[in-house]
Amino acid sequence: MSKIDNERVSVQLKTLVDMAPEAGKIKFNRSPIRSMQSGGYLSRFKGRGMEFDEARLYQPGDDIRCIDWRVTARTGKAHTKIFREERERPIFISVDYRQSMAFATRGVFKSVQAAKVAALIAWAAQHQGDRIGGQIFSDHGCLELKPQNGKHAVLRLFNALVTPAYTYNADISLQQAMSRLVQHARPGSRVYVISDFRGLDDFTEMHLSRLSKHCEVILVQVFDELESHLPESGRYRFTDEIHDVIIDSGDKQKLLDYQRRFHKHCTHLQQLSQKLGLNLLQCPTSQPPAQLFMVPASASKH
Repeated sequence: MSKIDNERVSVQLKTLVDMAPEAGKIKFNRSPIRSMQSGGYLSRFKGRGMEFDEARLYQPGDDIRCIDWRVTARTGKAHTKIFREERERPIFISVDYRQSMAFATRGVFKSVQAAKVAALIAWAAQHQGDRIGGQIFSDHGCLELKPQNGKHAVLRLFNALVTPAYTYNADISLQQAMSRLVQHARPGSRVYVISDFRGLDDFTEMHLSRLSKHCEVILVQVFDELESHLPESGRYRFTDEIHDVIIDSGDKQKLLDYQRRFHKHCTHLQQLSQKLGLNLLQCPTSQPPAQLFMVPASASKH
């Protein structure tokens, strides 16, 4: 296999590292978002971490839950705790490496495209001073990386994408991966899930719903153009070097059924995103990954 062919079917560390300049052109939206906190209090930072700054004299309108009782007892006057928002936002990138991602007819494998998209997000987050963490899941296991600062965090993610050292060694479904994501993604994080979303079911949707309540969630659907539009006629052989599948695209009924299933899957994903308030981006394997982030934010909201 040539070097070019190899880069189409497997993730190369140098490729991910060399994407830094492209990522420098990407500016992610930092718009404030809301979520319900305990007691019904609305926070515009959706659970983002807060750090104690100082205590000052109580003023009318202050939240009584923020009264500093120790200072109040010591001074005899009511004092309020003042908190400073943590400016470093955790970015959590979940990448699907299951068997269905090892496929493409154009461009690169879906798994390679997913890794490239993850690399762009990680570099852009590092440029903005955010912390980078992630999750990689496959038919062989699952790996979670706690968000950390700096270029070290980026390279740690890249090494994991190239050679995943799974800490949980078992066949992971999409539903199980999202269940683990709910446990590992810190409230206030921006979470990217990069997948073809095969196996999306009610339980997976339940976990995404839970996740969306305390995180900003962006779904990136990676697909090959052949999945949406099979060729008009001919017999085509597909292989993963273990199993072979022959598709006769001359059978019009099978062709229509296949296309309908894919479009139904896409429509359902769009409706789910709209229902849960998620962002959905669609990324074909033949598209330069940076192009995914060049569209207006309003165009990517479904």
